[in-house]
Amino acid sequence: MRRTWLKPWIFLALLTTLGTTACSGNGDGVVLFSVEDDIALGQKVAEQTDSTYRAKNQLLERNVTANQRAYALLDGVVAKVLSSNELQYRNQFPWDVKIIKDDEIQNAFATPGGHIYVFSGLIKFLETEDQLAGVLGHEIAHADRRHTSRSLQKEFGISFLLSLLLGENPNQLAQIATSLGQLRFSREYEVEADDYSVRYLNGTPYSCDGAAGFFVKAAAQAGTTVPEFLSTHPNPGTRVEAIQAKAKELNCAGRTTDNAGFKELQSRL
Repeated sequence: MRRTWLKPWIFLALLTTLGTTACSGNGDGVVLFSVEDDIALGQKVAEQTDSTYRAKNQLLERNVTANQRAYALLDGVVAKVLSSNELQYRNQFPWDVKIIKDDEIQNAFATPGGHIYVFSGLIKFLETEDQLAGVLGHEIAHADRRHTSRSLQKEFGISFLLSLLLGENPNQLAQIATSLGQLRFSREYEVEADDYSVRYLNGTPYSCDGAAGFFVKAAAQAGTTVPEFLSTHPNPGTRVEAIQAKAKELNCAGRTTDNAGFKELQSRL
C-alpha cells in the first residue's frame, strides 16, 4: 500500500487535536505512533544499532559461516516463542534477533517494531533454555505490547521521534540506539511483559516460568555483580511470585527441556 507522508506541521497539529482520545492507557498523555511508524522507526534504529556495534566489531553477523550455527540454535528458540497466538503483531513485525558479542554485559533489549538484541554475556549467564526463552519472551512482549515505543515517546518527545521518521536529525539516531539498552520501563510495563512471557511460553515445550529462574539467579548476585538486565528491569520481590502464579494458573510450569542445544549455543559464543 502506498503511503502518503503529511508535512510535519500538519501532522503535529493533528496529533495535538487527537491527543485527548489517542493517549496511552497508563495516563501519561503520550500519543502513540501507528504500527507502521513503529516498524519504520524500528528499522532506522536497528540499522543504527547494527552500525554502532559493527564498528566495535561486536555484532555477530549472520552471513559469517562461523556464526550460522549459533543463530540456527537461537532462531529455534525464538520461533517457538513467536508461535504463540498471544502476539498481536506476529505477522507485521520482522522479529529478527541479533547477538552482540560482549561477555561482560548481561542484557537484552528490543527496538520498536520487533528487532531484538541479546548480549553474549546474558546467554552465558543463563542456565537453561527455558530461562533464555523466558527472557526472550519478556523482550518480545516489550515490542509487541508497544512498551518500547511508548517509553521512547515519553523520554524523547513525540516531535523528536517524528523528526527522525521524516528524515530529519539523522545523527540523533545514535542517541536512540544507545538509549535502548538503558531504557527504564514503568512497573506496569514490566509486570505486563512478565505476564506475557508466561503466556507466550504456554503451548511451547518450555516451562513457562523460565523468566522467574533468571530473576532468581540474578537476584542472588545482588551485592556482587548485578546483571545489566536488572539495572534496566527493576526486580521487585513480587515479580518472581507473580510469574510463578501465572504459570500455575496456566498449568505450564515444571516441564523438562533438553538443554543440549542451549549448551551448544553457549559454547559457540
